[in-house]
Amino acid sequence: MNARGKAFKYGANVDTDVIIPARYLNTADPAELARHCLEDLDRTFIERVRPGDVIVAGSNFGCGSSREHAPVAIKACGVSCVIAPSFARIFYRNAINMGLPILECAEASAEVADGDELAVDFSTGVIRDLTTGRSYQAEPFPEFIRKIIAADGLVGYIALKNR
Repeated sequence: MNARGKAFKYGANVDTDVIIPARYLNTADPAELARHCLEDLDRTFIERVRPGDVIVAGSNFGCGSSREHAPVAIKACGVSCVIAPSFARIFYRNAINMGLPILECAEASAEVADGDELAVDFSTGVIRDLTTGRSYQAEPFPEFIRKIIAADGLVGYIALKNR
């Protein structure tokens, strides 16, 4: 399980109200949520993002309210991974539950530039910046988390276990 795509770089404290504004919480439809992902932070994001792209942000990504809509919106618009030095704990858990890979790596967060091409190996935690040739080491996911992500989230994982 890997990711490869262009980096979208944002700062620290990107909260769930910016990821998916509260005015869109009347739906749980992933496609509808994706259309509004990050629109209050970056009006052009949804027009530019492509499947496989990666969000690289500053510390405390996903702070704010504990809505599951935030990782759903990010994943539904095609983002394959979020990299930050730290995540709000409830966002971290919601992301894994929804099958959105997230990696903590302060060095990559600081050095990767907007638009850089990244390749991420979830089993080793290696983040390669194909634009600069630099590599960064994040803590790899434990096997059970890789299984949850591969099953498209916790519900899919439980369904597989109960077959």
